[in-house]
Amino acid sequence: MKVLVIGSGGREHALAWKINQSPLVEKIYAAPGSDIIAEFATCVDIKANDVKALAEFAKKEAIDLTMVGPEDPLTFGIVDIFKEAGMIAVGPTKDAAQMEGSKIFSKELMKKYNIPTAEFCSCSTREEAVNALEKLGLPVVVKADGLAAGKGVILCDTKEEAMDAIDAVMVEKRFGSSGEKVVIEKLLSGEEASFIVLTDGKTVLPMASSQDHKRALNDDKGLNTGGMGAYSPAPVVDETMHKRIMDDVMLPTIKALESEGTPFAGVLYAGVMINDGVPYVLEFNCRFGDPETQPIMARLKSDIVPLLKASAEGNLDQFEAEWDERQAVCIVMASGGYPESYEKGFTISGLDEAGNMDDVVVFHAGTKLVDGNWVNQGGRVLGVTALGNGIQEAVDKSYMAVKAINWEKVHYRTDIAKRALKRL
Repeated sequence: MKVLVIGSGGREHALAWKINQSPLVEKIYAAPGSDIIAEFATCVDIKANDVKALAEFAKKEAIDLTMVGPEDPLTFGIVDIFKEAGMIAVGPTKDAAQMEGSKIFSKELMKKYNIPTAEFCSCSTREEAVNALEKLGLPVVVKADGLAAGKGVILCDTKEEAMDAIDAVMVEKRFGSSGEKVVIEKLLSGEEASFIVLTDGKTVLPMASSQDHKRALNDDKGLNTGGMGAYSPAPVVDETMHKRIMDDVMLPTIKALESEGTPFAGVLYAGVMINDGVPYVLEFNCRFGDPETQPIMARLKSDIVPLLKASAEGNLDQFEAEWDERQAVCIVMASGGYPESYEKGFTISGLDEAGNMDDVVVFHAGTKLVDGNWVNQGGRVLGVTALGNGIQEAVDKSYMAVKAINWEKVHYRTDIAKRALKRL
């Protein structure tokens, strides 16, 4: 098989790394890919959101399976274009991808089909947003309706913070057109988990549970980011909670989308807040999470390629996923200043030492090879991932690898998996 992986970040490195292990695959392409992905794939200079050019390339090269990493191409309708051309792309159609492309769409769907989520108001004007504050009370979350690279969510404890957030999104247009509408919702408390499934629109195959760390600083402080680390499995998702999330969230959502005439196939990710034994949906994404993909791929023992193919072809009921019983922890090493302004081009040392450690894989999210040296090229730079017999061993291994790596102004959290460790 020839496989095309769309994207260039840490998630795509992890997916391509796993796909490369499949005996079914003879050649991997990546668009645009990265210098690290180029070690085992042919990178092509096509942007991830240039869906027509990607379809033309896939047709020309007779690609058998395309794995879409980021959300933009999905919301731009890449799956529809590939289907029309008789090709397979893993992911939802443009209409179904509204589950991530529009928070209002997903919240209204959940409300209609009684899928547990926070009380909310959909607002298309600043005045409506201000009125929503009065209706809902504090604390609240202000969310840009459209895509904002995981950063369009602002937690507000006071009215002043909420007003500032509304103005930042709707008036200052900090997130561009994504902030033309907003969702104001009650702030939920509890413990958060990421629950990702593969589906063909009928069968729902759960991936291993995980937990992300969104805030930039220790103790979940600082600005929201794309994710500063993750671990799998998440102890808060025990067997009982796993069944409840499947029964109350994932299966009803897939059935709801089918009922609405927008059947969903591909990867569906629910960020849930678990409070008093009830999983409330914070948001849906229509692709693998980043950095959750890194520890999940590290634990997946099954060949991923047949699973991806089955999700697109409608025969997922014939497959199961087998998991490594060990725990996996991913520590994101970021450029100093992320998620705001940061400097690029610093030489990274220690990658070979870390990569040679037992049960450690260093996934590259934002690096570039310059004159034989790896340099930081993005906000999130590396996802240092380790497997261990127990969460403590996985944490220790991953931080040992992290400490072997360095570059100027490097930043990372030192408390990844703290919630899991408390459950020991």
